[in-house]
Order: sequence, then C-alpha cells, then structure tokens
Amino acid sequence: MRHATLLNHSDTQAGSTMKRYEDFGENLAQQVLEQIPTPVMAVNKNFQIVFLNAQGRSLLGMDWSEIEGRYCYDIMNTQHCNTPDCCMRKAIANGEQYQTRNEINLNGRRIPIEYSATPFYNENGEIVGGLEYVVDITERVQAEKRMLEQSRTIQEISTPAISLWEGIVVLPIVGVVDSMRAKQMMNAMLTKIKNVSAKTIILDIQGVAAVDTAVANHLIKITKATKLMGCRCIISGISPAVAEALVQLGIDLGDVATNSNLRDALADAFCQQNFEVRKVK
Repeated sequence: MRHATLLNHSDTQAGSTMKRYEDFGENLAQQVLEQIPTPVMAVNKNFQIVFLNAQGRSLLGMDWSEIEGRYCYDIMNTQHCNTPDCCMRKAIANGEQYQTRNEINLNGRRIPIEYSATPFYNENGEIVGGLEYVVDITERVQAEKRMLEQSRTIQEISTPAISLWEGIVVLPIVGVVDSMRAKQMMNAMLTKIKNVSAKTIILDIQGVAAVDTAVANHLIKITKATKLMGCRCIISGISPAVAEALVQLGIDLGDVATNSNLRDALADAFCQQNFEVRKVK
C-alpha cells in the first residue's frame, strides 16, 4: 500500500509538471526568445543570420523572409560592422563573451545601443556561430549628456573668473582644490586673460579651508601659467592659519605677490597698472 501511494504521488507530480508546460507548446525556447523585449540575433560562422526575434525584426522594419540568410553587417549597419571591434567577430574567433556600446544607423536615424555577443556551440562543443542581444540605450545616453552638461555648468559656477576692473580679473576660490579643480581654475583663468587682455589676476583663496603641499603646488602652477600669458598674479585671502601652514610645510611661493585680503590685493593691482583711486568729496 505504501508503495502504491508513492507511485500515485509520483504520477501526480509528473502530471502536474506536464500541466505546467502544456500551455507553452512544444517549442518553449523559441517562444521565449520571440517574446524577449529586446533584439536577439544568431548568426553562423559566416555571419549569416539564422535567427532574429520579433523585437529585432520590428527594429529593422523587415519580415523574416527579407532577413534570413543575409549577412548581419549588411543589415545592422553599425559602426563596428566589418571591423576588428565587432563583438560578434571576436566572440566567434576567441570563444569568449564580449560587450560594449555601439550605434546603429537605420535610414539615417542613429540609435545608441549596448550589445553583447557570445559564441554559439553545437552538441559536440564546437563553435558554429554566435548569439547577440541588443539594448537600446537612447534614454541612458540622453541622461548622461544632461548630467555632463549639469556638471560643466557646476564647474563653471565653481570657478568664476570675474572682470573686476579694466585689465584686472579676480578668481574667488571656495572649497577643496584638487587636481581636477585646479585644472578647471587654470582653464578659466587663461581663457579670461585671453578674452579681456588682463594684465593682473587675483586668486582669492579666502574660501579655501586648508592649504597643504598639494594645494600650494596647484596654486604655484597656476601663477606660472598666468605669467606665461603676460599676466601678473596676486594671491589674496591668506589667513594667519594658512600662512603658518605654508611656513611649517616649507613651501616657497617664490616671487608671487600675496595679500591678506581682497581689498589690499586690488589696491596692489591698481598700483601695478598705475591706476590712482581717489575719494570724491
């Protein structure tokens, strides 16, 4: 009786399993590939298309009868087609999976994509072609461009080179000065010097919390670059703490003019350019 009960239970499981799959039909794998919401393509070793799912056919706007047996590089028309950069070519040749970004050109419309290619093996473990799937990353690329534009805007705001007077430019620095920020500062300053023919530029570091060897070296490089442009540089906003730190670190600013505040730096700049400021009664 116990044995019969086990048999009946086993039969019930088998029947349940068959019931779960009978709704999907016999060719479950093909149905799955057809309904994946992104293009999936298979080619032989000659790069002739042997399968392209519904999403891929929809992307191309072609029927299977127009696609079957054609070379993938004739239809896809991407930047990597027929080049060593083609992931499908590398996957078939090396037996490894590759993934990268690319761009499809469909009737003059460029679509940014991310695609992956993997070798396709037969039952004997031999590579007979490749399998590739494609993801449209248009929205992601647009979001990245927006972020890049926002980043550039923030960078420009964080390093504003201001024309304070005729021939005098001031660059107020606030926050941390790292190598990237120093490069932005230098670009902003040199561009401003060229645009307004500045003769004196004031680096106001009052908003810099701490000055160490790295920050000092960045400032020295900036002053040297401005000197090559025929412009004299003045560093203002040096607090007692910053002055003490520079001395303790043994940092020599050379012949760079320094002032404790922006007012004194501006007065120094006026003297350099023979400007005379008088009070009007």
